[in-house]
Amino acid sequence: MFAYALTIFLGAFLLFQVQPLIGKYILPWFGGSPGVWTTCMLFFQVLLLGGYAYAHFTTRFFKARIQAIIHVILLLVALLLLPITPSDSWKPRGDGNPVTEILLLLTVCLGLPYFILSSTGPLMQQWFSRTNPGVSPYRLYALSNVGSLLALVSYPFVIEANFTRLAQASLWAWGFGAFAAFCAFCAWTLWKANPKEEPLRSAEKPVSSDDQKSPNFVWLLWLLLPACASVLLLATTNKITQDIAAIPFLWVLPLSLYLLTFVVCFDNPAWYSRRLFGMLLIPALGLVCAMANRAYDQSIFVQIGVYSGTLFVCGMICHGELYRLKPPPAYLTSFYLIIAAGGAAGGSLVAVVAPLVFDTYAELGWGLVLTCVLLVWIHAREGSAWRFRNRQWQLWPMLAAGVLLLAALLWLQDRAGRAGVLLSVRNFYGTLKVVEMFKGNPRAHNYQMHHGSIGHGIQLRDAAMADTPTTYFHEQSGVGLALTHFPRETNRRIGVVGLGIGTLCAYGRPGDVFRFYEIHPAVEPLARSHFSYLERCKAEVEVVLGDGRLSLERETSQQFDILILDAFSGGAVPVHLLTKEAFETYLRHLKPDGFIAVNIINRHLDLYPVLLGASVSFDLEVVHLEWNEAGWPWPPWMGHARWALLTRNQGFLHATRIRIAAAASPAPNQIPLEWTDDHASLWNVLLRPW
Repeated sequence: MFAYALTIFLGAFLLFQVQPLIGKYILPWFGGSPGVWTTCMLFFQVLLLGGYAYAHFTTRFFKARIQAIIHVILLLVALLLLPITPSDSWKPRGDGNPVTEILLLLTVCLGLPYFILSSTGPLMQQWFSRTNPGVSPYRLYALSNVGSLLALVSYPFVIEANFTRLAQASLWAWGFGAFAAFCAFCAWTLWKANPKEEPLRSAEKPVSSDDQKSPNFVWLLWLLLPACASVLLLATTNKITQDIAAIPFLWVLPLSLYLLTFVVCFDNPAWYSRRLFGMLLIPALGLVCAMANRAYDQSIFVQIGVYSGTLFVCGMICHGELYRLKPPPAYLTSFYLIIAAGGAAGGSLVAVVAPLVFDTYAELGWGLVLTCVLLVWIHAREGSAWRFRNRQWQLWPMLAAGVLLLAALLWLQDRAGRAGVLLSVRNFYGTLKVVEMFKGNPRAHNYQMHHGSIGHGIQLRDAAMADTPTTYFHEQSGVGLALTHFPRETNRRIGVVGLGIGTLCAYGRPGDVFRFYEIHPAVEPLARSHFSYLERCKAEVEVVLGDGRLSLERETSQQFDILILDAFSGGAVPVHLLTKEAFETYLRHLKPDGFIAVNIINRHLDLYPVLLGASVSFDLEVVHLEWNEAGWPWPPWMGHARWALLTRNQGFLHATRIRIAAAASPAPNQIPLEWTDDHASLWNVLLRPW
């Protein structure tokens, strides 16, 4: 058993270690969008389904020695395809479909090795059952999930923290070589044992001991329960990463909890209590509904705790009920195949179907509703009851009432969130909506653009005020002061990473050139159809579609006087835009006396230490400019603004207005923090209050 256990453990470890590794490689290529991980997860789930299908059909239609030969040949071919690192030729150019580009990249660079690893669990368990008849293989499934969990937990804290991406890929390749050797040994063991039974072709339907009379009901739950868990996994990950940052740790946390529920439920049936987790589901749902209304006021830890805790409870329910419906070992490949199909179906719903059907991230709420519906269905069919004060109470009517209440709350929240919304769109890069505010007040009447939960611009509808810069771009903000008091008054060349509604065009003068870099293809059409900053701009305006950093890397030096960084996906931090490698690119495009302005306002993170790190690395002066509306009767469209200016032009930084503003908002005494493409930890900036 040891050889099979080691092979399954190592295969599962490599399977889940490569997921954050390859995601980290390609994340900067697609704008740091949370959609990168969602698409990667779709690929992983579909390949997992393919691996399980391979294990299922080979064990049913081929004899043991033929299975061993086929698998060893595939292992050898997979070894020839290493390493898995994608070349720069895969970098997108901004005019393609990012989902298609990511799936194609992953298929070519990682497809066969990942396919082989995906088949390991069910295939090795089936071989173990053939060579060890009468011994249950299901604990090997729990062991595979332990390996997966260890891989995920170790990645952000050990692997990512201590090795470059190239070193990680090299270590993974060596690990795959060791796995291939162990797997070949298991194939040799199977060859030597040469079990006499024919391939499994039994027509008998596998049914659970809990429901012998309803095989179709059981098979359907094998599909729906993992599909529901998969929807909640990806929806929770989307929710967390779109408001904070798309980084491996925030990918790994929900996936680790998801796998932990597999480990617990499949290790021992005693770990799952239907009554306990059914009761925990009620407060979990209440907290999620409350969080939807008050997320802006809650700390990052509260938000992660609520969403992660709810995912764990729902995962325990889905996987606990799934384990209760497990078939005899002879049908374990069928069981795992349908589980994988459910996971892939859930991934497809979130990554492909949801953006086409919903214009918001509604799949989290409806995934919770589906969990409750499945639990009610199971309770109603089995007549589950619990005792209270010596009386039996049926559970399913109470659960059904809870489902109806949850659905009603979700509908009411969605309706309230659409108040004043003129247009709402969703795609790979997130959700956008245009909102009309204060329609009855001519002086305050305005249109706003929201990207996720973050406002990306306000324009007043009064024609006399339409050119007023608003939000964190107003004239008292750091970027407003810098643009107003830059030594050259005309013929300035200004680069901006992040278009929004084009508010910065309000500072344009005849002879200036504003060159915007925008990755979201829906932003410019909305900025032109519902707002007028771009059309009213006195300067020449250019808009480049694609990730700002990649676009700048491909271009010859633009000789910008000013380069402004204001690119956020929802409230998420664009980590790849703040690394040492990114600043090398920016400085190549900047004139010697020019400056870089970075919008560093964020609800959860203090990014100023990262800018200090960049200033030390490139011998730049940096000033901290923060404006707060507290204590003054400022107009409501002037928002809290926090900017950092970096330059070698000391005369500009010591201009009177810049110096006065910097003195009024001194930066905290902080240690410089350097981010690179290989190492960019949020922990040091997460815990700093400001």
